[in-house]
Amino acid sequence: MREIEIFLVAAEELHFSRTAERLGISPARVSQTIKKQERRIGAPLFDRTTRVVRLSPLGEQLYQALKSGHRQIEQGIAAAQAAADGTAGTLTLGTTGPYSLRIKNVLDLFLARHPDARLQHREIQPASPLDLIKSGELDVAYLWLPMREPELTVGPVSHTSEVMLMVSADHPYAGRDSICLEDLGDCVVVEGQSIPRYMEEVFNPWHTPSGRPVRRGPKVTTWQEALSVVSSGQATAGVTAEAVDFYPWPSLAFVPIRDAPRSRWAFVWRTSDETPLVRAFVRAAADALRPVK
Repeated sequence: MREIEIFLVAAEELHFSRTAERLGISPARVSQTIKKQERRIGAPLFDRTTRVVRLSPLGEQLYQALKSGHRQIEQGIAAAQAAADGTAGTLTLGTTGPYSLRIKNVLDLFLARHPDARLQHREIQPASPLDLIKSGELDVAYLWLPMREPELTVGPVSHTSEVMLMVSADHPYAGRDSICLEDLGDCVVVEGQSIPRYMEEVFNPWHTPSGRPVRRGPKVTTWQEALSVVSSGQATAGVTAEAVDFYPWPSLAFVPIRDAPRSRWAFVWRTSDETPLVRAFVRAAADALRPVK
């Protein structure tokens, strides 16, 4: 509280010697205290020259907050630190459909650590999963692997999911307990819009293990279109096991593909745009996903 008092008086006097005189301390004590506060917050609170002392924009923000009382003092210091280290502001996160529910622990930890940060959610369409992150409309995307884009950085794997085939309720496979990848040679699968071939391969292979081609059906641009195409019987689609709970349509059925590798999911961001806010989110994700010992 003494350090805060020194800052408040210095902000009013804009003169370290007058501040020292008013508080009955040495000018050196004033200067040392201000420097200590600036190191803690991570940015200058005063713009100082040999002739004049004035509050920096961050100092003015902190001064206004500290004048309001004890709780506001804590909030003001936290806000100043967030502004200084770049963790204040909005982070735009992209997820496919309701898959943000899969990472609620990550989002909760990030927002708890950084109360001055905001999360803005955008929906990623599986038919064109990289469009928003590559265009700069997202800061971070939550996507399935592999990821072979040189301009994108991939974080640790958050979870894995069983791959299933989504079919119409009257499809020949609808009543089966499971199928194998070879059975896809007798299916028609939906085709994506602008999806890398290697990403599409995870859910909708181009060939069966024996080399038979897997035929492509209608091209879809949104997940809703995929659901409609499959439920009407025009095609099938590979999906994660979560779709069973997310989309319990009576016109759809979900059949496990027993020999399909599990899909792996991770956070992805543009390497050249790794801001302090992105790094803070990635740290929260790594901590939230770390196994409990």
